[in-house]
Amino acid sequence: MQANTFMRIAACSLVLLASGCLVGPDYQRPEVVLPEAYFGETAEGQPVAELQWWKLFRDPQMQELVRVALEENRDLRVAIARVAEARARLGQVRSNLIPQVNGVASGARGNTAEQVIPGLGIQENYFLGITSTYEVDLWGKFRRSTEAARGTLLAVEENQRTVMITLIADVASAYLLLRDLDARVAISLDTVQARNKSTALIQARFDKGTVALIDVNQAQIQEADAAAQLAQLRRQTRETENLLNVLIGKNPRPIIRGRAIDKAMISPKIPAGLPSSLLERRPDIRAAEANLAAQTARIGVAESLRIPSVTLTGNFGLASNDLSDLLDSDGKIWGLGIDIFGPIFDAGRRKSLVEVEKARTEQALNLYEQSILQALREVEDALAGIRWYREELAAREFQLGAAQSASNLSWARYNGGVTSFLEVLESDRSLFDAQLAAAEIRRRELVSIVSLYRALGGGWMPPAAADSAAANQPATTPASGSTPVSSSVQ
Repeated sequence: MQANTFMRIAACSLVLLASGCLVGPDYQRPEVVLPEAYFGETAEGQPVAELQWWKLFRDPQMQELVRVALEENRDLRVAIARVAEARARLGQVRSNLIPQVNGVASGARGNTAEQVIPGLGIQENYFLGITSTYEVDLWGKFRRSTEAARGTLLAVEENQRTVMITLIADVASAYLLLRDLDARVAISLDTVQARNKSTALIQARFDKGTVALIDVNQAQIQEADAAAQLAQLRRQTRETENLLNVLIGKNPRPIIRGRAIDKAMISPKIPAGLPSSLLERRPDIRAAEANLAAQTARIGVAESLRIPSVTLTGNFGLASNDLSDLLDSDGKIWGLGIDIFGPIFDAGRRKSLVEVEKARTEQALNLYEQSILQALREVEDALAGIRWYREELAAREFQLGAAQSASNLSWARYNGGVTSFLEVLESDRSLFDAQLAAAEIRRRELVSIVSLYRALGGGWMPPAAADSAAANQPATTPASGSTPVSSSVQ
């Protein structure tokens, strides 16, 4: 009889579960209008996102800094820990789909009933058994919650990749800045030494009465200007070293240099690929889409709270009024139950919760679309930087050659008594400025290539990591009616 009753209730539960439906909207990837090609794209070479970044950088020290940063950077460690947290939360939410079984042991001894029934004496009650509770997922509350948790995990995983790409780009950019500062420090140091000699020469001529005091003062002004520039660049060098140490997770210390900035990296002519690839490649866009899918599922969770829920309960165990006879007792007890809970009046609270989730979904949609616009802008900016910094560098190098020639001619004219020292000062100032400007633009051109990699969200894994990723390519979990989104979650 007991077994038959249990089977009937279990059968009813299965029917309820099988007939359950999912309330709320299914996620659909939004329609996004993308350009057919990048505005600043050329038509030569291999798509830059498919190239390996270490083939562009030929500085072993830069590669070592990147490797250490990926192991020691604290922001990346935080991102990894957040992935572990999101994965654990997914397991916690998914457990609601399975009945919960708990062991129970209780015991009581006392004479509290003596006050009601005199002469009853001391009473003992002992119980040992199991209890089970299961809320039937009729309307998909727990399934939608699991969808939301899975989407959150996907977003956190993509955020980790964003942190990694940003970290590598920041390390590369900071190292290029450091090598640029080294080059400008060398230029300034040479300029200071040259102006020291010039000042000494002008001072000697003044002492002989061949030049005016103003020539000495002007030479001293130029010498002090170069010395101040040198001090400023050395300060910036130390600050950049400190920045790099933070990125690689180390205490402040000198950074070992590699190759000079003009020999550390090639500057290829390469296109960017197709704008549509951003949707699959950029981790921030993928994270925004995962957040949108998760938020869409939360609408179903909120709507399921407005519909009656069914909870099944069961218990089985041994009961006795004598502890020594508990395990030998024939006092087996069991119970099965079903609870139906349905909201009747809550002053619109649950309806408002649905509206809240819909409004949040609208926010997530706009954030997703904004992330795409931002990505397109960053790619276009990087392409423009590569093109126009390259042209600017060519102009600066031409300017530098002309400034060097003008400086040499001015000194010859001054020494020959043809012109004033003012012309020499102006030529030297133009040469110094041209040298510094050419060095900085060279660095900016290389950083624009780094920015293009970062904007495309690709090309950043070292060879070993790329091989490992290919061997462990995560499965895809397609949303209903949408393009599959990569995930390591099963």
